[in-house]
Amino acid sequence: MLLQATEGWLELGDWRSAEEELAQIRPELQDHLMVLKLRVEIRSTAKQWEQVVELAGVLIGHEPEQSLGYLRRAYALHELKRTKEAWDTLLPVVGKFLDEWVVPYNLACYAAQLGDIETARKWLDRACKLGDAKTLKQEARRDPDLAPLWASTT
Repeated sequence: MLLQATEGWLELGDWRSAEEELAQIRPELQDHLMVLKLRVEIRSTAKQWEQVVELAGVLIGHEPEQSLGYLRRAYALHELKRTKEAWDTLLPVVGKFLDEWVVPYNLACYAAQLGDIETARKWLDRACKLGDAKTLKQEARRDPDLAPLWASTT
C-alpha cells in the first residue's frame, strides 16, 4: 500500500509526499529493490542529481541487466554537466539493451552536446528504428539536447 501511495505521489509530481510515504516503510524493508527504485525516482523528480548518481549506481549493482540504473545515472551525470561521464556510462552497455530506443536516444543527446554531430545523427537514427519513428522525430525536434544536431542541418 505504501509503495502504491509513493508511486501515486510521484505521478502527481509531489516528490516530498512520495518521500514521506516511503519513510513509513518498515526499516527492514528499506533496502528492498522496489524501495531503491522509488528512491531513485524521488531523487530524480526532486532534481537531486548527485544523490541520483549514487543511488542509480547501487541499482546497477543490484540489477546490472536492467537499463533503469544506467539511464538514471547517465541522465543525472548529464544534468550535472558531466556529459562525457554520462556517455561513458551508457556506451559500454548499449549491447545489453538492443531493443530499448531510449538508450540510443540518450546517446544521441549526449553526442550532440559533446559536439559529435555525425555520431548523434547515427544514434538518433538507431533510436527511431527501435521506437515509434514519427513520435521520436517530433520529440527530438523539441529536445534542447539535440539542438546542435538541428543547427548543423540549417
